[in-house]
Amino acid sequence: MRTPIKKIAIILISGSLLMISLTFDGCKASQMVSNKTGAQLWSENCQRCHNTPSPNSFSPEQWETVGLHMQSRSLITDEERNKIVAFLKQ
Repeated sequence: MRTPIKKIAIILISGSLLMISLTFDGCKASQMVSNKTGAQLWSENCQRCHNTPSPNSFSPEQWETVGLHMQSRSLITDEERNKIVAFLKQ
């Protein structure tokens, strides 16, 4: 039977390895987002839930408001929202 110290060590090491793997996956995801354009992010994030309106449907100011509202619903980052809104405001 393992001693309590060995059990604790195994748990701590396992937790550390899990945190390291999650950190590296997060870095990959961040790099993938930074390499994408607003148009790519718009089609990937907005069109998965509904038909998106034309970029001309709203004024630039309205797109700012829509971007903030949809960010909370779609769980996108500030960087993603900023790129999408910039694309829609062009």
